[in-house]
Amino acid sequence: MNIILEFFVVTFKVLWAFVVAAAKWLMRPKEKSVAGQVCLITGAGSGLGRLFALEFARRRARLVLWDINTQSNEETAGMVRHIYREISEEAVVAAQKAGHGEEEVLPPYNLQVHTYTCDVSNRENVYKTAERVCKEVGEISVLVNNAGVVSGHHLLECPDELIERTMMVNCHAHFWTTKAFLPKMLELNHGHIVTVASSLGLFSTAGVEDYCASKFGAVGFHESLSHELKAAEKDGIKTTLVCPYLVDTGMFRGCRIRKEIESFLPPLKPDYCVKQAMRAILTDQPMICTPRLMYIVTFMKSILPFEAVVCMYRFLGADKCMYPFIAQRKQATNNNEAKNEI
Repeated sequence: MNIILEFFVVTFKVLWAFVVAAAKWLMRPKEKSVAGQVCLITGAGSGLGRLFALEFARRRARLVLWDINTQSNEETAGMVRHIYREISEEAVVAAQKAGHGEEEVLPPYNLQVHTYTCDVSNRENVYKTAERVCKEVGEISVLVNNAGVVSGHHLLECPDELIERTMMVNCHAHFWTTKAFLPKMLELNHGHIVTVASSLGLFSTAGVEDYCASKFGAVGFHESLSHELKAAEKDGIKTTLVCPYLVDTGMFRGCRIRKEIESFLPPLKPDYCVKQAMRAILTDQPMICTPRLMYIVTFMKSILPFEAVVCMYRFLGADKCMYPFIAQRKQATNNNEAKNEI
C-alpha cells in the first residue's frame, strides 16, 4: 500500500479509537461473564487479593487462590465458599418459585475454590505449583497477578535481601506466572491477564525506590506483553493494567500528603478500588487508573520539566509523603528487636 494512503488510514483508525473510547466512557459497556471460568489470584490471603476473590466468586467463577500465608489463604477460601452457598440457595429458591425441581436449579457450574501455598518470589515454587494447578483444576482463564510487598526503608538503610524480595514479588513473579499459564491461553486464543500495579508504577516519590522500580517493571512487562499479544493477533487474550492511588489496606500506613489536600485526595477504600478494577476487567478495558486524577498526573509528569514536577510534588506534599510511613516501619522494627532482646 502506498505509504501516504496508509498514513491516512492509520490517522482514521487513531481518530476512531478516540471515538470508541469516548463512547465507552459515556455509555457503560456490557460486562462479560466469567461464570464457570477458572480464575487464579496471587496474594489472595488479604487486602485487594481477598476482595478480588470475593468479587469473582459473586460472578460464579471457579477460584484458585495463591498466597504464602496458608492460614489467611484458607480464610479467604472460607469466605468464597460462603458466597457459593448463597448462590446455590438463591438458585434453589428462585427455581422453587418458578415451579422447577431442585435438581434443575442448582448452578450449572461446578463452583469450587482451590488453595495453594506458594511463594511467588521463588521461580521453581511457582512452576511446580502451576503444574499442580493444571493437573488438579485445569487451564486458567483469568490470571490476576496481585501479590505485592513493600520494604519500608530508605535506599541506603534497606538490606539488599529486602530489595531483591520486593523486585521478585512485585515484578519477577509476573514473568513466572505468565510463562506458566500463557501457553494454554495462546493455544485456545482465550484468557485474560490482569496486572495489579500501582500509580507508583507510573510516577514516583522519594523513599520507596525499590517499590517504585518493581512497579515500573510490572507496568513495562504488562505493556510489552500486551503488544506481543497484539502482534501475534491473539485478540482472544485480553489484558488489564490496574494502577490505583494509595489504597487503605494498611500496606502504607502512615503515608500522608499535605493536610489541606488530603481531604480532596484521601486513600482509596479497598472495596471501591476493586469494584472499579472489576468493571475494567469485565469490560476488557486495557488500563484503569483510580481515581481518574491519576491519568492527569501521569500526563503532566510526561510533558512538564522535571523542576516543574518537583514544585508540584512539594506543593502537594507528595515529595516526602512516604517519610511518616517509613518512620513508623522503623519504629516497629526497633520495638520488635527490643522485645526479642528481652
